[in-house]
Amino acid sequence: MAQSIAACIPLYNGQKFIRTSLKSVLGQSRQPDEVMVVDDGSTDNGADIAREITRGDDRIKVLTKQNGGQSSARNLAVKSCDSDLIAFLDQDDWWYPRHLETLEAATGSEPQVGPFGWVYSDLDEYSSDGHLVVREMIKRLGSEHPKRTIYSCLSQNMYVLPSASLISREAFEAVGGFDENLSGYEDDDLFLRLFRAGYTNTFVGEALSAWRIHSASASYSTRMAKSALIYADKLLDAFPDDIALARYYSRDLITPRFFHTAAGTYRMAGRKGSIELASDALALMDRLTPTMRFRLWLIMRTIRPLLGNRFSAKLASTDLAYGFVRRLAAI
Repeated sequence: MAQSIAACIPLYNGQKFIRTSLKSVLGQSRQPDEVMVVDDGSTDNGADIAREITRGDDRIKVLTKQNGGQSSARNLAVKSCDSDLIAFLDQDDWWYPRHLETLEAATGSEPQVGPFGWVYSDLDEYSSDGHLVVREMIKRLGSEHPKRTIYSCLSQNMYVLPSASLISREAFEAVGGFDENLSGYEDDDLFLRLFRAGYTNTFVGEALSAWRIHSASASYSTRMAKSALIYADKLLDAFPDDIALARYYSRDLITPRFFHTAAGTYRMAGRKGSIELASDALALMDRLTPTMRFRLWLIMRTIRPLLGNRFSAKLASTDLAYGFVRRLAAI
């Protein structure tokens, strides 16, 4: 039995990119049954461009809400549609013509040992001006795909991007959708919860979409740094070390992963001269310190008072300091 598909696009000040994204949706070999564009309180004319492109197409709705972040915009899009399968697309990304067709065909390509959760593909990375940077990015990362172990899900970024995925609406709603407290890592959080709930996932090793990354992306914002702290805290609470089974989820998986993130944020803070960003990085380090191996914990307790002074904040902008802090995580 054929299932319906909704394309869901969160939009915030995306006038520069929304035309390309929407045209990639309308150019699909397998057309979506619904298209939901949610304007998340934009201050530019991105929503007007979306309405202009889609005028006269009854499948398409452009909704407007107060700014609440990408997670809330995505959740509203799902609530406002009726389709069985959800295909998210970020405003600065775009789909290749056979994206929906290929992912839909793969929903039944493997024996299902549990209820269907999602299917996702590889993707190509592009620069802000639309030039190719990396072909089949996920293939080159060496991470586990499809997701089969909780260890892989916790120890590194999932690299399951919403723009490259087709998700069961039933599964999405069962786990509560995106966590609206997160403005970064919300995709990892969603797919981790789907995995833990027993929903299956299938990986298509072909690039079916384009991921555009640029300085205005969430990855480069203070919101991302704050979200890293929220998400790390959420994981540490959910996955305490199980000493009896010698499964050190927090110590050996979560803490090294986010300590590297904190180190990178600390370096960026030094380069930008941002006290706020440096504070966010240090707050994440402080949250992780109690779960570290003893030797690293001892080092951190010794050097932590130095990390907040002016000299250290300036030093954070150098690769030497960044390398030092990162090496600590490997101890």
